[in-house]
Amino acid sequence: MSVEDLNAEAWTVYGQRQLSHGYMPPVPERLEWTPWEGVGPGAEILGDVSGQRVLDIGSGPGHHAVHLARTHDARVTAIELSVTQHQRAIGTHAGTPGVRFVHGDVIDHLRTAQPFDAAYAIGSLAFTDPHRSLPALRDGLRPGAPLVLSLLHTDLHGRGPSTTVAPREQMILLRDNPPLATQMWVLAPRLWEDLLTGHGFRVEAIDLLRPSDENENNPVNPVVQQLIRARRLPDRPAPDSSRPAHVSNRPAPDSGRPARISSRPRTPRPPAPHAAIGVGAIVLGDQGLLLGRHRHGTLELPGGTVEAGESLEETVIRELAEETGLIARPDDVTLLGTLLDHVGDVVRVSVGAIVNAWRGEPFTRPDESVGDWAWYPLDQLPDDLFVCSAQILTAWRPDLPIDHTPAHFTPYDRRTSPSGDV
Repeated sequence: MSVEDLNAEAWTVYGQRQLSHGYMPPVPERLEWTPWEGVGPGAEILGDVSGQRVLDIGSGPGHHAVHLARTHDARVTAIELSVTQHQRAIGTHAGTPGVRFVHGDVIDHLRTAQPFDAAYAIGSLAFTDPHRSLPALRDGLRPGAPLVLSLLHTDLHGRGPSTTVAPREQMILLRDNPPLATQMWVLAPRLWEDLLTGHGFRVEAIDLLRPSDENENNPVNPVVQQLIRARRLPDRPAPDSSRPAHVSNRPAPDSGRPARISSRPRTPRPPAPHAAIGVGAIVLGDQGLLLGRHRHGTLELPGGTVEAGESLEETVIRELAEETGLIARPDDVTLLGTLLDHVGDVVRVSVGAIVNAWRGEPFTRPDESVGDWAWYPLDQLPDDLFVCSAQILTAWRPDLPIDHTPAHFTPYDRRTSPSGDV
């Protein structure tokens, strides 16, 4: 029996037990991403879903789908593989305006369905091989559509996530009945981020959620849920095929205009990703250097990844505003130079910049992965600096006593600093 068949059978037994007990969860007043009421955000992280086609993946008894339709006026397709779970949903909620209950495999369903405007899975996606589910979701969502996933991070035994893409045994617990063995992909947040990025999504945030005191029956409950917010990337534009290959775009010889030389990609396929480029901004005020704490624990400069069509200065200004709320102008940004290192097979390009002037005070923005901004004197810098931030700081001030992996630095102003390793 395959892993996914085993899981489907376990959820069918679970659904039958719940049918026998006559239990149906109530329709919640807010969308709950965890087993604990009031922990984490609600449906707002899906955006405005009014009138939008939303896919509920592994919808179970259907109470979340009904909430979205009733409260947020969404048009929800609630798909469930377990026949008994599907029976629970239609036995209570059949005929709910705005909800369509479907019994079937989500991957098969997405092959023929029109692209959805949003999709979410509460605890369900980890029962399917991500190498199967994520390509299907990419093809089944329109460009720009949000995908929100609630997934197990740490289980009842305190066992944290795996660092390899492989399933492991986890138990479904049901009061007064024996536990049901399943196989789940309980993966580390970085692994989920890599998988989503590799299958055409941009990960916007990963939050780790724990039971709060007022909702926690067991004061030593070790369970942690991760909440992933991603977005389906736009399709890459296809090459222009409207002009026959033999037709030149050069002007006629007597037109008086200089001939223009053509260019084209080698193939219509995008290049294989092998490099990553980002910026880090040095913001030095009267109280010291501005650093924030990433959700993975490192302290780092404001910054992030360069987006298509941006100049490096524009990236610095955008990331500074998005992460800290500080406002700067292009004239306020001085680019220092380029640092090259590598992580595995990926060449990492980091561009350091100094922000000479800005408006506002830094504050934590809830949708960003870096927050808790604070000023640190240069002679009292903290440990656990993000390596790219450390490299930028020592390229700027070689006298700073910061240890980091080496990188090759090429300054943009060769009059002030030589090239070399830092």
